[in-house]
Amino acid sequence: MNNSMRNLKMKKLLIATTALVATAGMAAADITITGHASAGFHSGLDDVTTTSNTTDIAGDGIYSNAGVDFTMSGATDNGISFTASVNIDAGEEIDSGDFEYDGADGGTAGLGAVTMSGTFGTLTFDNNGIDNLYSDATTHDVSYATTLGAVGLTVGYDVTADSANATSAQATYTAGGMAFTLTGSEATAGTSTTLAVSYALNDTVTLTADTDQAAGAESVMTMGASTTLNGVSVAVESANNSTWDVDLGYTVGGFALTYGVDETDGWTATATAALGGGATFSAGVDSEDATYAGVSFAF
Repeated sequence: MNNSMRNLKMKKLLIATTALVATAGMAAADITITGHASAGFHSGLDDVTTTSNTTDIAGDGIYSNAGVDFTMSGATDNGISFTASVNIDAGEEIDSGDFEYDGADGGTAGLGAVTMSGTFGTLTFDNNGIDNLYSDATTHDVSYATTLGAVGLTVGYDVTADSANATSAQATYTAGGMAFTLTGSEATAGTSTTLAVSYALNDTVTLTADTDQAAGAESVMTMGASTTLNGVSVAVESANNSTWDVDLGYTVGGFALTYGVDETDGWTATATAALGGGATFSAGVDSEDATYAGVSFAF
C-alpha cells in the first residue's frame, strides 16, 4: 500500500473517530414545526406602534398574519435536556387581550430561548427576552429555576451594565390548599416586592390576597375571590388604593363569553368559539368603542 492510500485511510478514520466523540453524548433529538395565522377586522384599538406619550388610536382596518415556529429539543446520555426555537412571523398583528394594535411584524426570523435542564434545574438564555419576575417587563437575558423540596426558586438577571431592572427572584411554596408566592426585583429605582397568598376553600372557590410594595411607592394590599360552577365563573378583587374589578365568564363546549368592569366604569366583553380543525373565531368590544373580530388558525 503506498503512502497516499495509507494517509487517506488514516484521515477517514480520524474524521469518523472525531464524529463519534462529538456525538457520543447525544441520546435523542427532535425538531417540531408548527404554524399559525389569523385575519380579521379592527377599529379603535390602542396603537402601540407610536412613540408619543399619549395613547393614540388606530383607525379602522384589517389585520392578517402568518408564522412558522421551529422547536428543537434533544437530550444527552447523562440526562441533560436542551431546547431551542426559531420563529418567522409576517403581517399585521393585534393584541386581543389588551385591545391593542401591534402593527406590522418585520417578517424576519427570530431566535427564541435556549434552555438546558437536568437535576440541577433549568438554565434559560434569551437576550432581552426573559420577563422580569416582578414587573413582567422583558428585560432579562438569563434565568435559573430549580426546586428544593416543596419550594420552587427562580432567578432572572440582565447582564447589561446599569440595567434599570437588573435582577429579579421568585419563591413559591404550596401546602394543602395554600399557595404562597414571594417575588422581588432589584433595580436602579430600588427594591420592589410582592407577597401573594391563595387558599382553595374547595373545588370551586378560591380566596386570594397580596401586598405589593413597589420601589418609592406606597404599599398596595389587594383581596379577592373567585368561583367556577357549571361553566359560570366569577372573580372579584378590591385594593386599598380604591381600585377594584369584577370579571364574569361563561363557557359551554367550545364557546366562551367574558365580561369585565373596574372602578373607572371601563369594561370589556369578548367571545370565542372553536370552529374545529384548529380554527377559532374571536370578537371583542370595550367601553371606548374599540372592536375586533376575526379567525385564527393553528397548523
